[in-house]
Amino acid sequence: MILGDLMLDEYIWGNVSRISPEAPVPVVEIMNESLKLGGAANVALNVKALEDVPLLVGVVGKDRNSERLKEILNNSRISSQGVFLDENRQTTVKTRIIAHSQQVVRADRENTDELSTDMAFKLIDFIKKKIIEEKISALLISDYGKGVISLNLLNEVINFATENNIFISVDPKETHFMNYQRVSLITPNHNEAGFAYGKRIKDDKSLEEVGWGLLERLETEALLITRGEKGMSLFERNRMLTHFPTVAKKVYDITGAGDTVISAFTCAFASGASLKESALISNHAAGIVVGELGTAQVTKEELYQDLKNYTE
Repeated sequence: MILGDLMLDEYIWGNVSRISPEAPVPVVEIMNESLKLGGAANVALNVKALEDVPLLVGVVGKDRNSERLKEILNNSRISSQGVFLDENRQTTVKTRIIAHSQQVVRADRENTDELSTDMAFKLIDFIKKKIIEEKISALLISDYGKGVISLNLLNEVINFATENNIFISVDPKETHFMNYQRVSLITPNHNEAGFAYGKRIKDDKSLEEVGWGLLERLETEALLITRGEKGMSLFERNRMLTHFPTVAKKVYDITGAGDTVISAFTCAFASGASLKESALISNHAAGIVVGELGTAQVTKEELYQDLKNYTE
């Protein structure tokens, strides 16, 4: 189950040959447009690409963009039964204008207010029901700070999932860090981790202080800090620390890489892999998607071949 902020990623592709006479900005001649799933919806697509079965839960507005988002979900064979409509919100849309493989500007349309109490309870009831009915093996929380992941909702969901021995992974929003108490796994990048702990990560010593400190504060089983070109570091409750160097051969775009990391890790662990094995698999998955422009997903076959080539 994937719970979180649903988004629509809109891409406008074009070329630039001149600067506008009206302002010092490039004039983009639009050649093509495309729509992709974003936020928690992209996480669901990552899970689907790995041949697992995603059950997506979130809220969208009652507007044309929510219809377009549901259409893409349907075409991707991802159930939208957990996608709730709220007339008082608008569907989050991130529009990126890209010229010559370079992002020129991004424009966001969104509502970041917390969900109403009634809507939050609708989500909670649905989640509790489906965890039992669908025999959910893992709960993945994708928090982009757009209002869906409130403290009250988190407490209800985490308590219920814990009581039912469900693995809980969280892709965090740095300002919500202390809300993720007692989850199984949290996957911040090094900037988010440093911000949450109150200390900038600049070397191995500060990395360890932040990592172990957050693990204790959150009472979580594991903490995976992604570190860009330095790879990622896994902190485990048993005081084991494992560093995974990056395996990316080329880096075009890191958009959505965090979605891939937590998706691959959660799918691997839910399938029986250890924490270390899951981290290794997610590291390779991230190494593949950053070589693509825009939000991308890695298939199970691509991941298998990459791991095979690595071990050989």
